[in-house]
Amino acid sequence: MINMDQIYKSFGQNDVLLGVDFEIADAEVHALMGENGAGKSTLMKILTGVYEADGGTVVENEQLIHFKNTKDAENHGIAFIQQELNIWPNLTVLENLFLGKEATKFFGIVDNKAMKRQAQEIFKKLNITIDLNQLAGDLSVGMQQMLEISKALMQEAKVIIMDEPTAALTNNEIEVLFEQIKKLKSEGVSFVYISHRMEEIFSISDRITVMRDGRSILTAATESTTHSQIVKAMIGRDLDNQYPERNYKQGELVLSVNNLNSNEHDLKSVHFELHKGEILGFSGLMGAGRSEIMRVLFGLDKGTMQVELNGKKIYMNNPNQSIQHGLAFITENRKEEGLVLQDSILENISLPALKSFSKSGFLAQRSMEQYTQQMIKRLNIKGKQDDACVDLSGGNQQKVVLAKWIATAPRVLILDEPTRGIDVGAKREIYQLMNELTERGMSIIMISSELPEVIGMSDNVAVVHEGNIAGLLDRSSLSEERIMTLATGGKINESI
Repeated sequence: MINMDQIYKSFGQNDVLLGVDFEIADAEVHALMGENGAGKSTLMKILTGVYEADGGTVVENEQLIHFKNTKDAENHGIAFIQQELNIWPNLTVLENLFLGKEATKFFGIVDNKAMKRQAQEIFKKLNITIDLNQLAGDLSVGMQQMLEISKALMQEAKVIIMDEPTAALTNNEIEVLFEQIKKLKSEGVSFVYISHRMEEIFSISDRITVMRDGRSILTAATESTTHSQIVKAMIGRDLDNQYPERNYKQGELVLSVNNLNSNEHDLKSVHFELHKGEILGFSGLMGAGRSEIMRVLFGLDKGTMQVELNGKKIYMNNPNQSIQHGLAFITENRKEEGLVLQDSILENISLPALKSFSKSGFLAQRSMEQYTQQMIKRLNIKGKQDDACVDLSGGNQQKVVLAKWIATAPRVLILDEPTRGIDVGAKREIYQLMNELTERGMSIIMISSELPEVIGMSDNVAVVHEGNIAGLLDRSSLSEERIMTLATGGKINESI
């Protein structure tokens, strides 16, 4: 049993935690919920020695505990799988698993056979297959997440903290993970489970604690609370409708993509159309090629295609050409591809649109500041213009990426998992912004793994299966069953 009592933490003038109480019982899954910036990750970083608390105590079985760093916490049996994966992309899977804790034999020689044997045992437990000699950077985001989970299990931790662990996992991988969590819980392991996915919270957790504005608002047994109670505790008000009403009427054809092929991603003769003011959802199983289609279109990856924009043939072989033609692409990997993490909010938001902020060859600093402040307010970004993006929560980083590309005033905005790792209140803000942008004539392509989001926000949905578009569903015919039928290679029957 671990008790965190009246925990306080400030960064300069920014008060992050204002007397938080949190308890981790033996052999339980305790969900920790709250809006982005509520202080969840900061609280866990204090527990694991990343930050020093300004006030409060941490007690385990009536003994005060204090960790100097994460290594100290790990040695004590507390592992933290953070939302932003701690993967070394240029090292192999095996090297990532045993970095800093290599098995050795006589004279300190590394025992590769013993490490491989131990790694395979963990992979067998998780029911996954990964080449131990493969570079970790070449793994999918989902497999990188499973690698992080494997590292925690290898530590034989008694408390495992998981921050948005399923954000990049397939349904099958989530099932495997949940089975392993239940198995480890039966063996006495406790979990702190940080997630914005309500269905997961109610499926896997025993208790729920909700934080808001640096305070613990609610702690209750999962079985005795409801979805609406949790949402109200998170945002301080009732949320009547998660998805704003769409009033889309098909406009003129903006983008036509034909015969898109890529040997690199095994994409075959992909074609689709996008109209003015439309939100075109892209759905399908992980690995089907949803993101890869957009990466080829935008010029990030190699492929061939015929593209027409507003009725004119255009050529886009690299991202610069795509941006010049009025396309913007927010990738699912905001950490590596979306932000310059050490730069400020202002610098990141202004970066793609420096020309529009220039006058006579000089940057108009006041214009940059005014636009940045406008987007901070509009998207409710919890941070100041000069704050480094590395210090923001994952959800606030995502908002900065969104603001950054909106500054380029694109004709076509491609959003890959736009609300991954974002709380319900922030999701609603992004959905409303998407509505506003399309009402002004912008067209949006949205890739999402969340079927309720796809159905709630899309005017039409292209379902991808094995590198091709298996079917197009309009809003009147959308259902989870229809989407999953196409996503798994089936055919739509009129009875569905």
